[in-house]
Amino acid sequence: MAENCCQPRRRGSISLEDERADVRGERDGSPVEVAELRASRERLALAIDAERRSIERALHDGVQQQLVGLAADIELAAAVMDTDPVAAKKLLSDVRRDTRQLLEEARALAHRIYPPLLEAGGLIAALRTAAATANVHVQIDVAVDEASPSEIAGAVYFSCVDVLQRVGRGSRVAIAVRDEEGAVTFEIVADGEVDLGRLPLRDRVEAMGGQVTIRSGSGDRTRVAGSLPLPR
Repeated sequence: MAENCCQPRRRGSISLEDERADVRGERDGSPVEVAELRASRERLALAIDAERRSIERALHDGVQQQLVGLAADIELAAAVMDTDPVAAKKLLSDVRRDTRQLLEEARALAHRIYPPLLEAGGLIAALRTAAATANVHVQIDVAVDEASPSEIAGAVYFSCVDVLQRVGRGSRVAIAVRDEEGAVTFEIVADGEVDLGRLPLRDRVEAMGGQVTIRSGSGDRTRVAGSLPLPR
C-alpha cells in the first residue's frame, strides 16, 4: 500500500527534499563538497544505528531483566505473606527500592532517545536537567524563537549534551544560543580539554546544512561554535 503523502516526517529520516538537495548539491556544489556531505551523513547514520543498538541492549539486558526480577520478588512476597510477614515486608521494601532505580534508568534511556522536557519545557529546561545529571556547573543563555523547528532545537541540545557528558565533574560550562539572520547559532565553552573527536557532533550539524568548529588547546578551554540554517 502506498504511503500517505501527508504523513509527518519522522525524526532522523531522510526525506525526498533531502534527496533533491543532494541532487542540487551535485549540480551546484563542487565534487569535494558533495562527497564530504555524503560522508558526513553516512557517519551520522552509523552513529545513530550504533546508539539505537546500544539502547536496545540496555532495554533487554537492563530494564527487561529487572522487571522480571521485580515480578518474581512480588510473587514470592505474596506467597509468604501469611507464613512469614517479616520476610514479605523485607521483599516489598526491596521491590520499592529497585522500582525507583528502574524508573531512573528508564528515564535516562528516554532522554537518550529524545528528552520530553525539550518539547514540554524548552531548550533551557532540558539543558539544565542534562547539566544536573552530569554534575556540571552550567551557565545557559538562550534567546531563540520558540517557534524554531524541533529538529534544530534537538541538534543544539544533543551537541551540548555531547560536551556536558565528557567534561570533568564539577567543571564549568557556558552555553549561548542565538537567533541570527536565517540561522540559529550556538556556542559551548567548557573548562579543560574535551575530547570530542569520536562523537557525531560535527556530523549531526553538517548533515543539516550547518557548520561547526571545535577548538581545544593547552588543556585550558574547549570551545564549540555552530550554526544551523533555518528553513525558508
